[in-house]
Order: sequence, then C-alpha cells, then structure tokens
Amino acid sequence: MHDDTILDSIADGVFTVDRNWHITSFNRAAENITGVSKNEAVGKPCYEVFRSDVCESDCVLRKTIATGKPIVNRAIHIMRSDGIKIPISISTAILKDKNGNLLGGVETFRDLSTEVELRKELENRYKLGDLISKNHRMQQIFSVIKQVAPTDATVLIQGESGTGKELAARAIHNLSLRNKKPFVAVNCGALPENLLESELFGYKKGAFTDAFRDKEGRFDAAKGGTLFLDEIGDLPKPLQVKLLRVLQEKTYEPLGSSVSKKADVRIIAATNRILEEEVKDGNFREDLYYRINIVPIKLPPLRERK
Repeated sequence: MHDDTILDSIADGVFTVDRNWHITSFNRAAENITGVSKNEAVGKPCYEVFRSDVCESDCVLRKTIATGKPIVNRAIHIMRSDGIKIPISISTAILKDKNGNLLGGVETFRDLSTEVELRKELENRYKLGDLISKNHRMQQIFSVIKQVAPTDATVLIQGESGTGKELAARAIHNLSLRNKKPFVAVNCGALPENLLESELFGYKKGAFTDAFRDKEGRFDAAKGGTLFLDEIGDLPKPLQVKLLRVLQEKTYEPLGSSVSKKADVRIIAATNRILEEEVKDGNFREDLYYRINIVPIKLPPLRERK
C-alpha cells in the first residue's frame, strides 16, 4: 500500500513487470496516459496493454533485462485504450531483490502529445512550404506571402541567386486558390529570344520552318494555375512588350495565329537584378515593371538570415 501511494504521487506513468512480462504494478499516471485501469492492467502481458510499435520487434524492457543497461528517454508510440496513437518517452531499468536476483523490470513513461503539438506549432511558425527560417525579415515575408496568396495579384520576387525565389513562388501557389492547377516555371534567361517566345506562347503548324505541328506554350500549360517567370530581368525587349499586353488584356496569340487565347494564369516573376536600375538604364520597360511589381517581395541574402 505504501509503495502504491509513492507510485501514484509520481507525475510520470510507472509500471513493473515480472520475468514473464506480466504487469505487477501500474500507477495512476499510467492509467491516465493509457486509458487502462490498474485492475485491467495488472496480470496482463505488458504488450497487451501498451500495443506499442516496438512491443513485438524491439521491446525496450527486454533489451534492458538482457543487457543490464537502462534505456533513457526513448521516444516511441503506444495505442491508448480508445484506439488513439500517442507519442511517449520511456525509460527502463532492472528490478532486483535484496540479494541481487532478477525480479523483472520497471518502465517509466511520459506523454509527449503536448510537446509534439507545440513543436509542430513552432515548426509551422518558422516554415512556409519548403522555406524555413527564424529570421525576423523572413517571418515578415512569410506573413506577406500568406496575405497575398489567396489573391490573383501579380508578385515580383527579388533577391540574390540561391535565396529561394522559386520556393517562395511555389509557396504562394500552394496557398492560393489555384493550387489544384499547374505551377509552371520558365527561366527567361536560359533561352534565346525566338525560342523563348514560342516556349511561352506556343505556335501553330507552319509558323516557321520546323513547326510541323501545333505546340502549346507555357501559358497554355499553366492554364488555371501559376506561371512563374524566373529571371524576368533577362527578358528581351520585344518579349517585354508581348508580356505587357498579356498582363493588360489577359490574352495572347500563339506564333502563326491571328486568334487570341485567354491567359488564365497568375503571374509570379522573379529576378536577381535590381529592376529599378534596369528601368533607369533603359534595359527594362517602366510600364512592365509597374505591372509586375504589384506585390514586391525582397528576399534577404542568406548571409543576413542568421
């Protein structure tokens, strides 16, 4: 009775087993965590009470009794009596009588559910899509992304190479109302002008020498979704004019076609250039700059996120 009073005063769950793995004591905290009463637990094999993912293949108590070494704070999952799986932390030790003879083992365990939920909450606070950062400026950007994502506003993401511009664009898409439709990325600096134009807008059969069939462009491929124009600062001037028309009129014409098609896409642009300076130098159209810079997001360099 005295031992039971001591065990019941402990906040962690505690149970003991004999050499045949039958439970010999089960404190009040163990009842609360597992949902199994002491009367139900005592006398049963411990694996019937805990129904853990390690009971059959990697029993922690069995290891301790076999090696004589205690195990401290190992994280596992058990099944509560109501069928809900919960995370716990367990520690084990050997039980011996006063003569040093093996009696069985003792296990203490702690419910980690609250800690796991708190950790998830903190992770969600510092994570947006595949972007992870505790940096104050990045947290502000996460907030802007969450606000702008449900709209169809055009977004301009600026930042040095390697700062996560495409990850930010994907986060916006994934949080948007268009997230069930495609996210299509185009690197505007990776193709020569003639190929980039056909890549963006597609072409009709016969539009040029090698156009043996109709081919849809990226605007078609992204229909209903998001078109990510990476390195838009490298976009040639003639294509800047065509993109401006798409943004103004929401239509475009494939090469070799006189029929306009509707551009049902959300545009997100990105660049590692400082577009304000490109505008001043005459390399980038001012009217296009203002069209794509509806919601500006400036990603800080990695060296400033520590």
